[in-house]
Amino acid sequence: MGGIKSFFHYDCDVGGTGTLLIVEDDDDLRRMYRAALSLAGFEVLEAQDGLSALHMFEQRTIDLVVLDLMLPTLDGLTVQQEIAAQAGTRDVPIMIVTGSTLPLDNVKVPCILRKPVSPDELVLAVRRCLTSGASSVRS
Repeated sequence: MGGIKSFFHYDCDVGGTGTLLIVEDDDDLRRMYRAALSLAGFEVLEAQDGLSALHMFEQRTIDLVVLDLMLPTLDGLTVQQEIAAQAGTRDVPIMIVTGSTLPLDNVKVPCILRKPVSPDELVLAVRRCLTSGASSVRS
């Protein structure tokens, strides 16, 4: 009985803790991210667009945001700026996962991954981003 759990191979012994918000408009990617992070022990919330993501902060305490840049309603950079501008959310780490080839040196987030991202890479980067806080985890 291999199933979905046998697809993921985590190199890190530490289980996930915390509530993550995945903001991704691609349904397949969002499901894959949710599966990997849930199996790693995280509580996972989802939003398909930037506006829905901001509304999630009114309903729940979020420990880290996994954020795509190209989103409907509000783009990822606007979402990141809104989160950073609010006193109650400015310390929430944001990890951008993007397929964009544009330079992101001026984007003020601690963690950036470039698509494609494997489930293992995502889980490891989320753990590092949660532990490092404001330090940089970029690939």
